[in-house]
Amino acid sequence: MRSRVWCGTTAAVLGLLAAGCGGGAKDSASGDTAAKSVSDGYPVTVTDCAGAKTTFAAAPKKIVTSNASSLELLLRLGAGDEVIGTGFPPGKGTLPAALDARAQKVTVLGRAVIPKEKLLGSGADLYLDTFASMGGMGGAAGDAPTEAEYKAAGIKHIYLKSTACASTLKSPVPDLSAVEDDITSLGAVTGTGAKAKELVAGMKKKVDAVQTAVGGTARSKRPTYFFFDYDAGTKQPSVVCNRQVANAVITLAGARNAFADCDGDYQQVGWEDVISKNPDWIQLGVRNRGSEAANKKAFDGAEKWLRTNAATKGLKAVKDGHFLRIGSEQTTIAGVTNADTVQQIAKTLYPGKVG
Repeated sequence: MRSRVWCGTTAAVLGLLAAGCGGGAKDSASGDTAAKSVSDGYPVTVTDCAGAKTTFAAAPKKIVTSNASSLELLLRLGAGDEVIGTGFPPGKGTLPAALDARAQKVTVLGRAVIPKEKLLGSGADLYLDTFASMGGMGGAAGDAPTEAEYKAAGIKHIYLKSTACASTLKSPVPDLSAVEDDITSLGAVTGTGAKAKELVAGMKKKVDAVQTAVGGTARSKRPTYFFFDYDAGTKQPSVVCNRQVANAVITLAGARNAFADCDGDYQQVGWEDVISKNPDWIQLGVRNRGSEAANKKAFDGAEKWLRTNAATKGLKAVKDGHFLRIGSEQTTIAGVTNADTVQQIAKTLYPGKVG
C-alpha cells in the first residue's frame, strides 16, 4: 500500500480554535506592520479539542510547520516571514506560483515528520500541526514530543482543528465553517486578522455562488461521488467518511459522498463496497507531483487502474468516463483551496449552471 504520508490521527488530538479574539496587528494584504503592539488584538487564546487553552501575548516570531498545507496557509495569510522551518516540504511547483518561490526558501527540518530533537531544538516559539500525532509513522522520526517537552523548549503547540480533530467529531461535516474558523483563528494568532477575513470572505463568495446554482437540487437528484485515494493504495481502498473535510467539499458541490454513511474521517473498505455504491462520478485523488506533466502521469495511472481492474471496470462512472482530475490536498486537507474544489466539482457535475 502506498503510504499516506500526510495523514494520521489518534484519539488524543489537539486543534486550533479562536476564543473570540480580535482582528490582529499586521495587515498582510497591505504590508502594514506599524501596529504590532501587544495591546492590538492580544492576548489571543485558542483551545484544543479537549478545551485546554493556549494564550499568545503577541504574534509568534519563529514558526515551524508540520507540512506543506500549514506552510501554504501561513504564506497566504502573509505570515510567511515568521516561518523558520517545515516538515513534509512542498515540492517545487506544487504551490501556486506566487507562493512557490517563498515556500522553497523555508528551511526543511524533515522530508517527512520532523525528528523530535530537531523540532525541539529549532528555536521555534510556535509549532503548527495540520494533523494529529504522526509519531507512529516511522521509527526514523523518533517519538513525537510530549506537551511537557514542547513547554520546556518554549514552543507553543497548536493544530489546524478542522483536519486534526476530524476523527473525534460527533456529527458529519456539512460545510467549511471549521476550515474558516481555523483561518480566522490563525489570523488572530499571527496578527494577520485582516487578511484572514479577506480569505474567508473569498471562500464564502465562491461557495455561496455554487449553492445558489445547485443548492436547491433535491438530494435524490444529486449524483453519487467517490473520492478514489489512489496514493493511499489500490489493494484496499481508503475512503473519505462524513467527518472528513472532503465530505463537506463534495456535499457543497451538489453531490452525494458515496461513503457519507461512514462515521469518522477515513476508513478502509473492500472493493465490493465500492461496487455496491456504483458511483456516478469518481475523483482521481492524487497528490501534487510538482509539475503538470508529472500530475498528468499520476492521473493517467489512476484512471488506467480503474479502467483495467476487474473489480472496477464495470462501475457506472468508469464506463461513462466520469472522472474528475482534482488533487487530493485541496480536497481532503483544510485550506483556502477547499472552496475552489467545491466550485470545480460543481462545474463538472452541473455544466452550464455554475459560472
